[in-house]
Amino acid sequence: MKYKIAILPGDGIGKDVMEAARIVLNSLELSAEYIEGDIGWEFWRKEGNPVPERTIQLLRETDCALFGAITSKPKKEAQEELPPYLKGKVEYYSPIVKLRQLFDLYANVRPCKAYEGNPLNYRDDIDLVVFRENTQGLYSGVEFRPLPEEVRKALEIHPKMQKFSDVPSDEIAVSLRIFTREGCHRILKKAFLYAKENERKGVTVVEKPNVIRETSGMMIEEARKLKEEYPGIEYGEANIDAMAMWLVKNPQDYDVLVTSNMFGDIVSDLAAQLVGGLGFACSGNIGDDYAIFEPTHGSAPKYAGKYVVNPTAMLLSVKMMLDWLGERKLAARLEHGIAQTIREEKVRTYDMGGNATTLEMAEEVIRNMDGE
Repeated sequence: MKYKIAILPGDGIGKDVMEAARIVLNSLELSAEYIEGDIGWEFWRKEGNPVPERTIQLLRETDCALFGAITSKPKKEAQEELPPYLKGKVEYYSPIVKLRQLFDLYANVRPCKAYEGNPLNYRDDIDLVVFRENTQGLYSGVEFRPLPEEVRKALEIHPKMQKFSDVPSDEIAVSLRIFTREGCHRILKKAFLYAKENERKGVTVVEKPNVIRETSGMMIEEARKLKEEYPGIEYGEANIDAMAMWLVKNPQDYDVLVTSNMFGDIVSDLAAQLVGGLGFACSGNIGDDYAIFEPTHGSAPKYAGKYVVNPTAMLLSVKMMLDWLGERKLAARLEHGIAQTIREEKVRTYDMGGNATTLEMAEEVIRNMDGE
């Protein structure tokens, strides 16, 4: 079978690490056609659209996608970089958030694994996976500023809105944290299934139901029902603030964490730092029929084109893609190459105390994939 894979380098170091990924994929000899798509700040500045319709169509015609990194700037700065005829007529939005919504990539899966020999590890026995709901919660994008009068009147049915009654509508900003029962159920089921299929010992739901009673409460309700279907999986619950503390203290005690959008964004970055930082943080945006794999780091414009950044997060994202495609032998080869490269301490990028380039690191991974 020959796969069709969309390649979306994006901005800044996204292009550097994507080049490293392509070198490794070519060495693995995956039977695939790679088709590059337009995405990112360059297309915002030229066209007022960071994800042109042609790129969306490309994704619809492919099996999955690899994504690099995106530059994002505040609203005012984004407007200033538009051509005159577009200023004030379009608004910038996150390309990856749009793609998650458009393709219903509801599971953001972020493995955080410590590899032996990494000087940046908090400890060497960390191996956890964060399942983050990817399309709802605070990232739903339902926000108001100023607060429209019709929305204000609707919200006034809630007694706790009374304390804001004297605040002018143009001085109020509102973001809605929207959960649905289906949204809670499917991210939880994804986490439990992953734990079962990968022989993981436990699933911990991370929320805040003692304060955010309705939305976090719904997530906990669904989790308690679903856990009965997986009697072999240890089940736990933790408040998000407590989990931040426990991850720093005893990260080795946790296996699969599942949570909502904003909480998942925060806790996965914390977990990533425990295993070396964003240079080692891979992720997959996964739906029922499509997936986009990406490192979680940004575009780091000051390093663009210098080939000094660590490509490991991108290469681990490639490993995730191979697993998702069912190419488990190739995925295992790649992970062996990554682990051996880190263990040997011969070739390291600057973040690990070395002076190797991005592409030199990728070439060393290739040499180590088959134990060479």
